Amino acid sequence: MESTKTGVASGPTAGGGRELARRLTTELHKRIVGQDEMIERVLIGLLTGGHVLLEGVPGLAKTLTVSSLAECISATFHRVQFTPDLLPADVVGTMIYDQRTGEFSVKKGPIFANLVLADEINRAPPKVQSALLEAMQERQVTIGGDTLMLPEPFLVLATQNPIEQEGTYPLPEAQVDRFMLKLRVTYPSKDTEKEIMRRMAGREPEPLNAVASPADIFAARREISDLYMDEKLSDYIVEVVHATRKPSEYGLPELEPLIEYGASPRASIFLALGARAHAYLRGRGYVLPEDVKAIGADVLRHRIITSYEAEAEEVTPDEIVRRIFEAVDVP
Repeated sequence: MESTKTGVASGPTAGGGRELARRLTTELHKRIVGQDEMIERVLIGLLTGGHVLLEGVPGLAKTLTVSSLAECISATFHRVQFTPDLLPADVVGTMIYDQRTGEFSVKKGPIFANLVLADEINRAPPKVQSALLEAMQERQVTIGGDTLMLPEPFLVLATQNPIEQEGTYPLPEAQVDRFMLKLRVTYPSKDTEKEIMRRMAGREPEPLNAVASPADIFAARREISDLYMDEKLSDYIVEVVHATRKPSEYGLPELEPLIEYGASPRASIFLALGARAHAYLRGRGYVLPEDVKAIGADVLRHRIITSYEAEAEEVTPDEIVRRIFEAVDVP
């Protein structure tokens, strides 16, 4: 494996990834103070084509980060503000009747964009949330019997408030599983908040430059998919995901009653892809176990359905993921 490491790490894959990430990160930090991990995870979603769900209380720059990213890329961008009175047609589009011609035509909704911001996605009723399913998974929508392909690249970046807040609807498990990553956005430190206050008070937002094109993104995606991953690491990923379903096989019988459902096979796919992207953004042409661990909680936390017993004991999916990574042997 060492010879493969040496050969790949010095190649164009490593340098290209670092330079693309540097350009995008530099532009975003003109407007976003701190939140380095959130920015990196959003970039991982962009460079792998995996949808990202950002959860946190209002005011933590979730929406600002996504809209700013759109400005940094030469691509189309639409924002959908999810509200309780939103209809599925408001998202995907509808058929309209032309009285002059007597014919129906398709009016495309805001889902037809390269980057779609689904803002406060859990404030809309389940029927509207479900309207995103076909688009997110199949990259197509059906309007009036016609199937229309969505533009490429296509990425949904959704924000949601914690489900305890008033006026929110929990997302269906089938839809949550479509998101590659679920990020927990937390409060900034005192120093960071002071800098936010200084930079934002009474000022116009800093203008951003488009520093990446769809061609750059497609090139990065090809390089990431070709990034070297040892067979032992592939086995490690499968073991971690399997441990969410059968924790007693890994010396964690106490987790069995806490897990209602473990992670789906989609988790294995996204763990491998996310680990490759994590290595790519660090300029490496090979994946390490640390890459899998770094991205693990963001890939798994929304795919582990906890039981009522876990809720009673206040055991979170993040805690379960942490204990699983501690128990599974690292190659």
